[in-house]
Amino acid sequence: MRQRPTGWFTLIAVLLVAWGLLGCLSLYLHIAYGPDIDPAATDWDRAFYAALPAWLNAVYAVAVGTGLLGSIALLMRSRLARPLYLVSLIAVIVQFGTLFLTTDLIAHKGVVVATGFPIFIALMAVFQIWFAGYAQRRGWLG
Repeated sequence: MRQRPTGWFTLIAVLLVAWGLLGCLSLYLHIAYGPDIDPAATDWDRAFYAALPAWLNAVYAVAVGTGLLGSIALLMRSRLARPLYLVSLIAVIVQFGTLFLTTDLIAHKGVVVATGFPIFIALMAVFQIWFAGYAQRRGWLG
């Protein structure tokens, strides 16, 4: 039986939808402008971007798309939130794993600059999975 969630559940769900929308905006800017959106982009940045395989954009789209859909499902109190978030996390791991294991990004940018935000993104994905599971155990998702 579905229980009525607390007010903070809805607040977190709305914030997660906003996070998903920001991810989609980031994907759009990445595809539409690439490194040219950054006035500090170097020749290395441009070459790095040009060398990325096209399939990596598809993985990026899966990561942000399923993350946003998971957040919408969470807001709608659907059990689909958790599996959508899980797909998103897998895509995040593939995306950043590919970048870190097959390129010299860390050597050029440094470990903190190269990994700081990707680690935060992965932690957010883990939080989303946990939160959807918590909401499901509390009976807030149907």
